[in-house]
Amino acid sequence: MSNSNRIIVVEDDRDFRESIIEYLVLSGFDVVGVESAMEFYRTIAEQNFLLAILDIGLPDQNGLVLAEYVRNNTDMRIVMLTAQSAQASKISAYRAGADIYLLKPVDLSELSASIQSILGRLDAQHASSEEIKKAEPFREIEQKNWRLLRNERTLCSPTENRIKLTAKEFDLVEALALHHNSTIKRQNLLTSLDYENSDFGNRALDALIHRLRRKYEEINVKIPIKTVHGSGYCFSAPVIIV
Repeated sequence: MSNSNRIIVVEDDRDFRESIIEYLVLSGFDVVGVESAMEFYRTIAEQNFLLAILDIGLPDQNGLVLAEYVRNNTDMRIVMLTAQSAQASKISAYRAGADIYLLKPVDLSELSASIQSILGRLDAQHASSEEIKKAEPFREIEQKNWRLLRNERTLCSPTENRIKLTAKEFDLVEALALHHNSTIKRQNLLTSLDYENSDFGNRALDALIHRLRRKYEEINVKIPIKTVHGSGYCFSAPVIIV
């Protein structure tokens, strides 16, 4: 199978791990299972994966640390599995880079559907970007514009300050950039990012915006993401997706 549906499962409970692998293989995915953080690092150094399913309570390292590593060093999407139901734990997982947070014991059909949702949305975003490039094959990139570089997953300012984006940050910026100078409602952003329409989902969205703004503040650049109070967010400057 191709890398387009390869998944790595990090779970120290052998029976549970094998159950996940068996179900996802039957659902059409190419799945590799490991039982520790050490084995995870070794495996992803040798093979490419599109998505990681991470248990928070691993014996040798907290799964949140793995999530942060994945977010900062790979293009993989992240599903967190944990028995910790506290809201603070959920928010920590999303801040670490999780796309979805599921509680144990998880229904395997829900897990499979969640993965298909993430990968389906990713395919749709790729298709949308390709359509934009085909519609404007000879458009010149003006240096006065912001540029969202898909292949590098980087947002470049008009002054050529570049910031590497996490997968979640890229999804957010792309959703705003596709309709720049227009307000995107919070509900639409929550759906695009696969966040729940709840207090903690909204907090996770706000935390994502805050983290992105802070990245640019650290290099003395103001990213033009405006908060439209009571409505949503807007990318308020010209931006080109390339």
